[in-house]
Parts: sequence; C-alpha cells; structure tokens
Amino acid sequence: MSDRLTQALFARITGSQRGDWTKPSEGLAGLLHICALSLSKLSDGLVNPKLVLSWLLNALGAPAYLVGALVPVREAGALLPQVFLAPFVARMKMRRWAWVAGAAGQGIAALLIALAALWLSGAAAGWVIVALLAALAVSRAACSVSYKDILSKTVGKTRRGAVTGLAGSLASMGVFVFALLMVTGLLEAQGAVIGAVALAGALWLGAACVLSLLPEEAREAEQSGNANVLKILWQDSNLRRFIAVRGLLVSTALAPPYLVILAGDGEGNGLGQLGALVLASAAASFVSSYLWGRLADASGRKTLSLAGFGGALALGAAALAGTAGMAQQSYVIPAILFVLMVAYHGVRQARSTYLVDISPEEARAGYAAAANTAIGTILLLAGLLGGALSFIGPYWAILGYAAMSAAGGLYALRLEEA
Repeated sequence: MSDRLTQALFARITGSQRGDWTKPSEGLAGLLHICALSLSKLSDGLVNPKLVLSWLLNALGAPAYLVGALVPVREAGALLPQVFLAPFVARMKMRRWAWVAGAAGQGIAALLIALAALWLSGAAAGWVIVALLAALAVSRAACSVSYKDILSKTVGKTRRGAVTGLAGSLASMGVFVFALLMVTGLLEAQGAVIGAVALAGALWLGAACVLSLLPEEAREAEQSGNANVLKILWQDSNLRRFIAVRGLLVSTALAPPYLVILAGDGEGNGLGQLGALVLASAAASFVSSYLWGRLADASGRKTLSLAGFGGALALGAAALAGTAGMAQQSYVIPAILFVLMVAYHGVRQARSTYLVDISPEEARAGYAAAANTAIGTILLLAGLLGGALSFIGPYWAILGYAAMSAAGGLYALRLEEA
C-alpha cells in the first residue's frame, strides 16, 4: 500500500488533516497502531478483573480475599515493574519489540487462566489465577513502558489521542457484543466466560503479530535508560503535580467493585447481572473514548479536570442511591457505572496523552517509569484506604473515592498546559 494511500485512509479514519505529515510512513503506522491497540483493548475488556474475573473466581468458589486481590494485583502489577523494565527498553534500538513481547506474554497468561478455570476450583483456582494475573500484569508493564515512546516516534503529536481513542471505541464494540449476549441469555454457562478469557489470549497474540510489522526507525540506545525515578521527580515539578493528580484519580478505577457491593450482588450469580455491568462499561468506552482522545489532544490538563469532576459526580450519585434505597433496582447501578466509566476512560486518555506531551523526547521511557512507579505505590495505598473504609460500609468507601476524584479534578487545573 502506497504512503499516499495509507495517509489518506488514516486521515479519513481519524478525522485528521493530511497536511504536514512528519514521517512518510505515518499513515501505515497509524493504521497498525489502531489495529494492534484495538485487539489489545478488546482483550482487556474480556479479561476484566473488576467484573469478569471477579465473577469467574466467585463461580469457581475461590475465597473472597482472593477475589478482592484481583484489581490491586492487576493495576499495581502493571505499574511497579516499569522502573526496572525502563532501562532495558531504553537500550533497545527497536522498541516495538518490547511491546510485542509484552502482548505475547499477556496472551499466554490469559490462555493459562482459561485452562486453570477449566481444571481447578476453590482456593486452588483462586491462587493460580491470581498468580497468572500477576504475570499478565508484568507483561502489560512492558507494553506500557514502551508504548508511549513507540507512539511518539511513529505518529504525529496531533493524532496520538485520536489513535488511542479510536482504538478504545473499536474495542468496546466487541465487549459490547459479549455483554449483550449475556444480558439476552444467549450465553448462560460458566464456560462462556472461560471461552471469552481464552479468546482474549488469542487476540493478544494477534496484536503482537500486528505491531511487529510497524515501520519503526532505529535510534541510538540510551545507556542510562533515564529511569532514575528520584532524579526525574526532583527535577520536574509539573511531573510531580501530574502524579498527584493521577494518584487522586485512581479512585475511578478502584470504585467499581464497591458499586457491585452496593447493588447487593456480591455472590457473582448469573451472567445476566454480569452482562449488565459489562454492557454499561463497554458502552461508556464506546461513546466516550474517541471524544476523550480528541479533547486530550486539545488540552490534557482540562480533560483530566473534567474527568475527575465526572467521576466525583457519579460516585456521589451512587452514595445517594444507596441511602435512598434505590441501589438494588436493576438499572440504577449499571447507569451509575456507565457515568463512572466514562470518567475513567477520560482519565486514561488524558493521562497517557499528557505524559507523552510533557516528556522530553530523549527521556520518555524514564518519565513513564517514574510516573507509573509512583502511581503503583499510590494505587496500593488507595486500595488499602478503600478496604479500610469498607469495614464501616460501602458508602464510606464510595464517598472517600468521590472526594479523591473531586480533588484530582480541581488539582488538575494547576498543571501546565502541554
């Protein structure tokens, strides 16, 4: 496919202008990014620790403490190893191979999770699946620490948010179909969820194959890796503010399990309720990801602020619904989850685009590692805070996360414009 044709197709898909292309192969690179990232994000939706894996472990009879460990293991496990992986990525001349290896690792781990769910039950299934999820999270860390640098090298600055946002919307369509099949009763057996996890593994392997074709220019290896976390944090005050904002906004990621508790569905019985929650999450991604991506291209700072206030609004509504006795109605919590996940996707889009834009070109891997290592630590602390508040009641955990989200939205206004 010619460069002119791929540029035209990429421009039509993303709604961007075809003028001022910085790289001859940017059209092809953009299409490959959209394809690989769509497959990866679809896999993320099918292996969703907040909803899908939690339901699966409940169905397998795993202890509640293992179900509760899924989200912290998945989120922190994808962030904390990045400080160790960044030096290796920085020494690579072709950094797409780090993402390819990470995607393949996630695919293998997902396939093994499906096998464990078929062969094991009870505590044994829980421990094995949590361990495999940790391995999946470490593989995801390799993708995360390398992807921002790959994206910045192969796609122009004004198109990056459109690429990631469009990939999110495309992936949500597949998750939407999966959820719809559960809601309508066409998928009823536990095997359907196990099959979805196995499909996610295959899609991750496909994503690895797609991005391996990316036309990436070789660059000089960085011996230091720019991964001295303390040095980077000490030198860049705006990065410290960004980390504080992102740390406060992890509340949008940690709150969904408490909405499920508030709805009174703590047993994970029936695919219909799971389908309604997954459907709300997928619909939120579909209707918002591309728009958030375009807004993040215009101003990551304002997008983070808007998403933070949106998350606080949703969680405040959840607390009010609980006190009013409305949380057990079938449509209330899925509707609130929809609004919360719209805010969550806004945070994801804006934080990724903003970090790429404020990072020096020669130190993007180090900046990503510094930010994500700090956020991984904050996420564990925030998870412990939510767990402590939940002993008083789910309302308190929800209100605590609502306050965090509102504070993050307000503090985002102090960030510098990228």
